[in-house]
Amino acid sequence: MTNQFQSLSRAESRDPNDKKNYNLTERTSNFGVEIIIFVKAIKENNINKSIISQLIRSATSIGANYMEADCAESKKDFNHKISICKKEAKETTHWLYMLATAEPNKKEKCRQLWKEAHELTLIFSAIVKRKY
Repeated sequence: MTNQFQSLSRAESRDPNDKKNYNLTERTSNFGVEIIIFVKAIKENNINKSIISQLIRSATSIGANYMEADCAESKKDFNHKISICKKEAKETTHWLYMLATAEPNKKEKCRQLWKEAHELTLIFSAIVKRKY
């Protein structure tokens, strides 16, 4: 049985037949957890402190808004929450880019996380296009 907090490091080797890899509740939660674990290992300074704070907010908001969308009271409410997921995922790519600039030694991990945030942006973009 897969732990819902298992790392997303297997993102590049997803098996299309493994439905667990496409569970957005799990995927967005895991992404938020991975961001938290990543930034805890970074020593904060005057430059990166606000970037880290913004990154945590946007990355963890993706999962929170997806859970709200999953319990939406109407199609309009669902569409609104999914749109927020898309915006938060896109914002997360921005903060990861800024953090990679502020912390060049963390660039590779930022790149991996950026890729996942970008994939989430594309997924939520597709959902938004289908629902409107």
